[in-house]
Amino acid sequence: MAAEKDIIVALELATTSIRAMAGQRLSDGTMQVLAFAEENSSHCIRKGIIDNIDKTTQAISRILGQIGLQLGQTISRVYVGLGGQSLHSRKNRIQRTFEGRTQIANSLIDQLMDTNRGMVYTDSEILEVVPQEYRVGNRTISDIVGMQAEQLEANFLNIIARNSLAENIEKCINRAGVDIAELLITPVALGDSILNAGEKRSGCALVDLGADTTTVSIYTNNILRKLVVLPLGSNNVTMDIANCLTTEADEAEVLKLKYGRAIVEAPDSLQGNTIKISHGREISEAKLCEIIESRYEEILRNVWAQIEDESDKLTSGIIFTGGGAQIRSLVEAFHCIMNSDRQIRVVKGMPADVCLASGVFVPDNGRTSNILSLLIHGEQNCISRQTPTVEEQPAQESDDSGTKNTPALSDSGTGKDEETKPKTGEETKQDKKQPIKGFFAILKKALTEDDGE
Repeated sequence: MAAEKDIIVALELATTSIRAMAGQRLSDGTMQVLAFAEENSSHCIRKGIIDNIDKTTQAISRILGQIGLQLGQTISRVYVGLGGQSLHSRKNRIQRTFEGRTQIANSLIDQLMDTNRGMVYTDSEILEVVPQEYRVGNRTISDIVGMQAEQLEANFLNIIARNSLAENIEKCINRAGVDIAELLITPVALGDSILNAGEKRSGCALVDLGADTTTVSIYTNNILRKLVVLPLGSNNVTMDIANCLTTEADEAEVLKLKYGRAIVEAPDSLQGNTIKISHGREISEAKLCEIIESRYEEILRNVWAQIEDESDKLTSGIIFTGGGAQIRSLVEAFHCIMNSDRQIRVVKGMPADVCLASGVFVPDNGRTSNILSLLIHGEQNCISRQTPTVEEQPAQESDDSGTKNTPALSDSGTGKDEETKPKTGEETKQDKKQPIKGFFAILKKALTEDDGE
């Protein structure tokens, strides 16, 4: 666990925004958020997957620069979440038969893990392995070390994604000039921070209803059993409104948030209600709600299709989170789809073990659950050194117009008019010997001259 004074920095590459957050763990274990920044990412990330490396790199640099300014510190590493449409789980079963009864040792478990890690998936790689139970005879057991068996069946849940997912993220982070403290599977981190021990043990489904994707994670007996990412999200609702009403996406988003319901339980109550929109037009509120309800029904039916076969094991019900889950009447809509009154919980606000430092603002719109979960998982200090103060920074020369000459940044980090040849070791030493000019340097020079006389 991170020391109390360590500062953790987390980064989320989401479809609508790139978000960064810095925090510090307090003595009571609470994570205090010290800084937060976000920037629109629709121009470079699609369905949680990096679409443009250069633009993503630039956005990451700006976001981390903002966090650094808020902290007054230099960021050296970040915790980064892995998510997106290509992320999903695959079950794998490995069987072993022994000559006579054999005692199971840790070395055998390691061999089984290595064998599982060697699984090859077309155009995909294993990002994380979640061990399930082992089967010995007719018994299903989670801890089998020390037992004797003639046959053994090991079950694993492999979380996989396309090969380029982690590779492109690492490329963007490194080009932005920082290291990766750890790549975390975002849905797994989210489950650990949102779900309590009782929900995981008795069985539940966690549904993260995001902008372009919806992630479904199923837990029973404290183990993640299934993870799937659906290519549908709340942005589909926004685009339906924009297309049907011939309006801009920004206005459609406002209409969705202000008037939207996942289900309208009394449609007749909306008859005759009108809403003013752009270009002096008016629309029927009943029509708007019908558009929204239709798309939410599609999304929720796809969610239920992933859960239905396991529903009898989900004693703790379904837990919804994410920006798309904040819409009104979501619980009622899902009850209608399940045809059941099974328990449903919608996560609102921040986790109980997170607090905000004075002056820090984090939007309470349901879209920060993932970045908060990544921050909570952080264990390494992510700060390298104190950022130089204004007094310590060398003055910049002015050009003829009176403005300061600030070299434009290139990929090499030098001014674009500067020669980019590398410095020799001797030149580097000489550079380090150059003091910052100030009052004491001038005084020392004057005293030296007096002694020389």
